Amino acid sequence: MILLEIQNRIVEETLTQKIKNVTEGGKPDAIDITIADFDGVLYHISNPDDDKSKIRVSISLKFYKELQEHGADELIKREYGSQLVPSEDGYDVSIVFDLEKLPDDHEEAVRKAGLLKRNCFASVFEKYFDFQQKGQTGNKRAVIPYRDDETMYVESQKDRVTVIFSTIFKDDTDIIIGKVFMQEFKEVRRKYQQAPQVLFTHREPPTELQGTQARTGDNIGYITFVLFPRHTKADSRDNTINLIHTLRDYLHYHIKCSKAYIHSRMRAKTTDFLKVLNRARPEPLKDRERKTVTGKTFRQN
Repeated sequence: MILLEIQNRIVEETLTQKIKNVTEGGKPDAIDITIADFDGVLYHISNPDDDKSKIRVSISLKFYKELQEHGADELIKREYGSQLVPSEDGYDVSIVFDLEKLPDDHEEAVRKAGLLKRNCFASVFEKYFDFQQKGQTGNKRAVIPYRDDETMYVESQKDRVTVIFSTIFKDDTDIIIGKVFMQEFKEVRRKYQQAPQVLFTHREPPTELQGTQARTGDNIGYITFVLFPRHTKADSRDNTINLIHTLRDYLHYHIKCSKAYIHSRMRAKTTDFLKVLNRARPEPLKDRERKTVTGKTFRQN
């Protein structure tokens, strides 16, 4: 299965191209690009106050207010430091690259710019991973409406952190294929005991969400990840965050790929059947060569 990139490649490639142009002696160019990402996230790359020597990267997340309650602002300050500037109108976070004062490690700064969405998401996970590491219990469950009508829940206990994604399946076939993928996660865990436990419920929310306003319905699914200390400890948590924050996109991406593959195989098989039928079609009697008992041939008119 293909793992989705955690960074936004367009942001990275755009910044890399603009910086390379300047470092090679070229003049800064004007730029104004809006980029859409998963979960309704938008990026805007532009020149603040029409100053071509500066490139501003802004990000808008519909759920950033909820992430702020879990330390998103502090994490962004920690990651981007002096690059952080007052956010652009209509956006939640903005950072600036000064092309006249590029740091020696500007490649790393570009990489971090592509991880803006990931780093915003990371705050809620780091907070509850710390709760688990310190053995703190009784903390309020985090509720992040990361998409329209879809929600992520994060809760910590002494020995685990539970992350639950609600998701909507638009087609009945999506539910069937989604269940197959969830079953594959279970099968993998039988071989690799270090993998987190994965549970899937359809129509009804899992027991952890009973009595809440969690949605129910035939097209609703809940994916539960149970993360143990080996997944939340300091030297593993970054990789855990990288993988889990793209879980919903990963699932639906592979559902669409599976459907496209099934359709292509169906079309190929239909083409094969048509070829068989065409070969089995009898030739018309008229103008067909026939043989007599003596071996002579003639055409029937």
